[in-house]
Amino acid sequence: MNVTLDEQRAAKLSRLAARVHVAEGTLARSLLSSAIDDADPDPDNVVALLDAIPSAFDRAQLGLRQAAVGDTIPLADL
Repeated sequence: MNVTLDEQRAAKLSRLAARVHVAEGTLARSLLSSAIDDADPDPDNVVALLDAIPSAFDRAQLGLRQAAVGDTIPLADL
């Protein structure tokens, strides 16, 4: 899985990793794992979380349109 951070969060992650003397990827995996462990699986909370992602609905709709016209990459090619 790849996660892309905006410039501000990427810089913050870099500073945190330097401060604790670990690789950025290691720290990112640890932070993401903690966030997932602490996430409330209540459907209302999941919907609120997804709604808070900027342009999430638009990106999901774009993905559906791309899939419908075959603008995809086979899993074997990833």
